[in-house]
Amino acid sequence: MDVHELTAIQRDLLFVVSGMSDSSGTAIKSELERTQDRDLVKGRVYTNLNELADRGLIDKGSKNGRANEYSLTEKGREAVRNRRRWEQSYVKQTA
Repeated sequence: MDVHELTAIQRDLLFVVSGMSDSSGTAIKSELERTQDRDLVKGRVYTNLNELADRGLIDKGSKNGRANEYSLTEKGREAVRNRRRWEQSYVKQTA
């Protein structure tokens, strides 16, 4: 699975999940809305989180019997690292 095959929101979700300690769906949605200054439909977030889980990029587990908790798999961490390397290859370094 190549990270370039993901949609923009799926890539954003991967990056947010990788950097959060509280990775409930609600917390992930709130973080994206806060950092991107936009409103997201809850269903869109959860649909894309499920797709990432289906692709083996994140694990989905129960946090407290009511909420789901999400974390990157090794495959997901590798996808984030590959994306960062690709981005850095196009960003000019300033001294």
